[in-house]
Amino acid sequence: MIDIQIVVFYPYCNYIFIERKVNGLIKEAIYHRPKDNYAYACTNEELHIRIRTKKNDMCEVTLVHGDPYEWIDKHWIAATVPMVKSGSDELFDYWSVKVRPPHKRLRYGFILNDGTQSVCLTEKGFYSEPPLDDTAYYYSFPFLNDADVFKAPEWVKDTVWYQIFPERFANGDPATNPENTLPWGSEDPTPTNFFGGDIEGVIQNIGYLKNLGITGIYFTPIFKAYSNHKYDTIDYLEIDPQFGDKETLKRLIDTCHEHGIKVMLDAVFNHSGFYFPQFQDVLKNGENSPYKEWFHTREFPLLTEPLPNYHTFSFVAQMPKLNTENEEVKKYLLEVGRYWVREFDIDGWRLDVANEVDHAFWRDFRREVKAIKPDLYILGEIWHDSMPWLRGDQFDAVMNYPFTTNILNLFARDKITVKQFIENMTNVLHMYPKNVNEAAFNLVGSHDTPRILTECGGDIEKVKQIYTVLLTFVGTPCIYYGDEIGMAGGADPGCRHCMVWDEDKQNKDLFGHIERLITLRRDYPLLANEGDLYFLPSHHETCFAYSKTNGEKTIVIIINMDSQQTEYPLPFNLEGKKITNLWSGEEYALESDDLKAIIDGNGFAILEF
Repeated sequence: MIDIQIVVFYPYCNYIFIERKVNGLIKEAIYHRPKDNYAYACTNEELHIRIRTKKNDMCEVTLVHGDPYEWIDKHWIAATVPMVKSGSDELFDYWSVKVRPPHKRLRYGFILNDGTQSVCLTEKGFYSEPPLDDTAYYYSFPFLNDADVFKAPEWVKDTVWYQIFPERFANGDPATNPENTLPWGSEDPTPTNFFGGDIEGVIQNIGYLKNLGITGIYFTPIFKAYSNHKYDTIDYLEIDPQFGDKETLKRLIDTCHEHGIKVMLDAVFNHSGFYFPQFQDVLKNGENSPYKEWFHTREFPLLTEPLPNYHTFSFVAQMPKLNTENEEVKKYLLEVGRYWVREFDIDGWRLDVANEVDHAFWRDFRREVKAIKPDLYILGEIWHDSMPWLRGDQFDAVMNYPFTTNILNLFARDKITVKQFIENMTNVLHMYPKNVNEAAFNLVGSHDTPRILTECGGDIEKVKQIYTVLLTFVGTPCIYYGDEIGMAGGADPGCRHCMVWDEDKQNKDLFGHIERLITLRRDYPLLANEGDLYFLPSHHETCFAYSKTNGEKTIVIIINMDSQQTEYPLPFNLEGKKITNLWSGEEYALESDDLKAIIDGNGFAILEF
């Protein structure tokens, strides 16, 4: 037996750790669990299985599997299939395989080979050979139940979203302007000023969105509220008068649907606004209020300063936290969820501060709204690993901020290298099952973040590259209003400027770039969510590439981070194959198996084989 001790000293720590390598395998780095992103039903027939190993430790990994009830002469009938290394991050390799159990049930284990030794991993531990005398050794996927398959609405996978902050998009009906409305774009945005943006303004500009290629609109809240951002709800069942009325909203939704555009509204069920009538009653009547259990109060009377003595969003006294475990609160909010779906035929709910609301409430919410409209899209605002919300019983997706962070750290902030970007993004892709990733809400800017052009220091070419990645990646991409024409602005409130409608002040080149990418994404399903995505292995310091393949066709997207033209070698044998540059439309065939793509400085290529 080979027993190698590797001494590792960790800085900022007073301990020395010893990694013990037995038979050449770093066993403690191997990880699998028969659930979530490591073993899941992708369809009602296909099972996806993954395992994680220490980076560069294994030469190959093989799945050993079979039906638990198939035996001959007291030996289990098992088959093997090689697993594919689907990616590597900083510390680990990820191996994946797809299987179709003929009887929809499976027992399975893994044969791990580091080039010198191999072991079999089962649920009961490691063995030198796969044990075939009892299936109880093995991991179990008991049955592939259709009800357990994660199913986001199919239409979402082909949707390109456009986020609208209604107060700042367009003023279509001055008659609804709130008091002290400022002339459009006459001042910088502040937390308290108003410019009169409304629903009518959106209706009047549907043609603009249609020309861009938008197929979904995500509105920040439109319900009655005190602020300009409307995240401090006063009445969840009324449109804010400054935006119009319910008939205007119906006309907007009808217009959008006529143009093939879905509509998603934003709801804040974590907290209400300060002027929510039920909270005002508690402020006035304290312990005698019939609504005292609607909120998380610690003592009476309620105090707002220096810090509120009731739970709030952050420490914002104007946003008291709702008690969603209270039956009256739950009944009220569930009817809100149902009402706008039932009466207005909205296509999605975006749920603010979703991770601070209890899971039981979200399970009830999903059941209630999906009973009315099964293909409704439910999107939660969560900024971190969200697997507990993405098991098919709560949300269809979350806002993919880990994706955003990696994009910004590479292109805008120069915080990571190309190698680190590939590793980080590989980690993001393996956080969730494939069918979850296909519905992920990918964004590079929102009402909560600085605008992407500002993040990039005004560099339009970087912005173009970012949108090239956003619009060719797995998931459902979203554009923040005005980013497509080069609007700038810092963090809130700077990112909430009035939409620029003067065409002389719009960046038409950027608009055309994004419009064309959206068209390509529509025309080539591989640029959306068809097939599988893999980052290409490369030691190139300034370029990275990823492929999208369905087994018949492959598209490769190459991004050059250098300001100088560079060559990127593609690790494929392409001799005799037709290659199409989807961006330029050029077609050519190679006479050699050696392909080096020439990429302009700060440029990109989209190649189809």
